[in-house]
Amino acid sequence: MNNELIVVAGGGGFIGGHLIGDLLSRGFTNIRSIDIKPTNQWYQHFDEVENVVADLKLKEHCVSACDGAREVYNLAADMGGMGFIENNKALCMLSVLINTHLLEAARDADVKRYFYASSACVYNADKQTSEDVVALKESDAYPGMPEDGYGWEKLFSERMCRHFREDYGLETRVARFHNVYGPLGTWDGGREKAPAAMCRKILHAESTGDHSLEIWGDGKQTRSFMYIDDCLKGIDMITHSDIIEPINLGSNELVTINELASIVEDIIGLKLDRNYNLDAPKGVNGRNSDNTLINELLNWAPSISLRDGMLKTCNWIREEYNATHGTNLTANQTAGVTKNG
Repeated sequence: MNNELIVVAGGGGFIGGHLIGDLLSRGFTNIRSIDIKPTNQWYQHFDEVENVVADLKLKEHCVSACDGAREVYNLAADMGGMGFIENNKALCMLSVLINTHLLEAARDADVKRYFYASSACVYNADKQTSEDVVALKESDAYPGMPEDGYGWEKLFSERMCRHFREDYGLETRVARFHNVYGPLGTWDGGREKAPAAMCRKILHAESTGDHSLEIWGDGKQTRSFMYIDDCLKGIDMITHSDIIEPINLGSNELVTINELASIVEDIIGLKLDRNYNLDAPKGVNGRNSDNTLINELLNWAPSISLRDGMLKTCNWIREEYNATHGTNLTANQTAGVTKNG
């Protein structure tokens, strides 16, 4: 079955690019990668796959995308970090067209498995008001009160997947991602998430000598962050499982944003003066993944600690920062601090 067509929607994005790389490493030879961005803007580009530039909000492009496919992975969406999500609600909502048209096309093309990348942003906001959050289990998405815009789109699209499975027999699988991070992702420009933004800010302080760090909110808000390698393993296991309801895919290693900053400071070897921007977007006060169900059903648990994952991510962002700014912040500085830390 390694020769049967696999379609990755959003293949030019962070998770999509890593997913294609993982599929290739496991011997899959027939892959179609689709993204709206020009190929020179894709995070990863693989010459050995079919690379297609197309707007999957248009139904005809989804029909072409699914033609001949056995499996479809829908990772395509307009999204980013909290700053982007809170200021682009309509744009995030329009991603509902991608999933709706892809589901229709997958049904008509007799696709065997359809994976949808949902988000922890679907969870009820009333359950995330405290930094001392109780880990969110799958049932906590209802009654519905998700993140406005992006979260509503994800929750609605989850239901679409459910009803296409129930009504048409399309085998849909849904994972709720909790803050996926790692190398080869967005680290600048406004769409980056907290781990990458923290690395960039502290590397910038090291480069410029301006030893101040702006943190959005009071820094007490709590999150969990999942390294990309753990995410890829979870995607594969969930897609090929019998789990028909949406399931958490995330780390349960809860940290405050202040603690995340301290981890990166320790990695880089720099202590900064913190300034708290209380007017900046900060999202909910607390969010963590309850991994009870995925551990019971799939024996899956994250294998990479936040510190180890942040070390890999920070080293990669250092290389990108050097290339962009013409600086020479060396990876040896990070490695040395980590060994001594």
